[in-house]
Amino acid sequence: MELKDIDLNLLVVFNQLLAERKVSKVAENLGLGQPAVSNALARLRKLFDDELFTRTASGMQPTPFAEQLAESVGYALGMIHGAVNARNTFDPRTSKRSFTVGMTDIGEIYFLPPLMQRIEEVAPSVTISTVRNTATNLKDAMESGQVDLAVGLLPQLKAGFFQRRLFEQNYVCMFRKGHRLDQKKIRLQDFFGADHVAIVSAGTGHGQVDEILDNHSPQRQVKLKVPHFVAVGHILQSTDLVATVPERLAERMAAPFELRYLAHPVKLPKIAINMFWHAKFHKDPANQWLRSLVFDLHADASPGAKG
Repeated sequence: MELKDIDLNLLVVFNQLLAERKVSKVAENLGLGQPAVSNALARLRKLFDDELFTRTASGMQPTPFAEQLAESVGYALGMIHGAVNARNTFDPRTSKRSFTVGMTDIGEIYFLPPLMQRIEEVAPSVTISTVRNTATNLKDAMESGQVDLAVGLLPQLKAGFFQRRLFEQNYVCMFRKGHRLDQKKIRLQDFFGADHVAIVSAGTGHGQVDEILDNHSPQRQVKLKVPHFVAVGHILQSTDLVATVPERLAERMAAPFELRYLAHPVKLPKIAINMFWHAKFHKDPANQWLRSLVFDLHADASPGAKG
């Protein structure tokens, strides 16, 4: 196959299908009718002699060959886009750009208040949306530019991505003021003698901590399980339950919910929180601005970016 045989617009449709998995959404994004997208897919199938995408209950799923093409096509389109827009600049004072950032509910609690305060000061017309890092298509969404940055513990973002360390943090034990654990130091037997709320945050790095605590002898007495951290402050405020949470989340929740937190009596691994972006947007002025803003607000030190 020669490059002269390939219509670049077909590859744009292919890249969008990888990200969206729905013909209707791709049509909306590209300003096309659904028949035009379907026709483009038919031409792609003929060109590559492969089905490329199959219809399922959860959307258009790529074939193994499509997944093989995905990174190369996405990277090539990004390079072309970067080249033809090389003269673009970004002025935060006048921009109406909308950014999308991948983060957990912890990230929303910790990162968003200072970030939005700073954006109000320096970029009043810029808007932010968040999506969950646990989304199965996060990698594709970042490759296509639908998600600009992701923040958290994301070992799945490797080839094709840059990352920069923001900080490391410990886990702490948190409870309401006046709780019987509200002493200078928590003894191991007192921790395991208390009733616990466990946050079962599937697809995040916090699962390793739950595994350590669940395999400990003695085991903690879990009275409540919830799928996210956002309700923990309300729960702890009005019960005798205790929770194991990241320290920076505890910092944000302590005062509003009249809570206390102390060093954890169990030896738990530290969490490394990084900022990730796709290599296609490494030199994009708008992406660079947002990365700098997040880093300046939240980084403990100044480690360099790495791919």
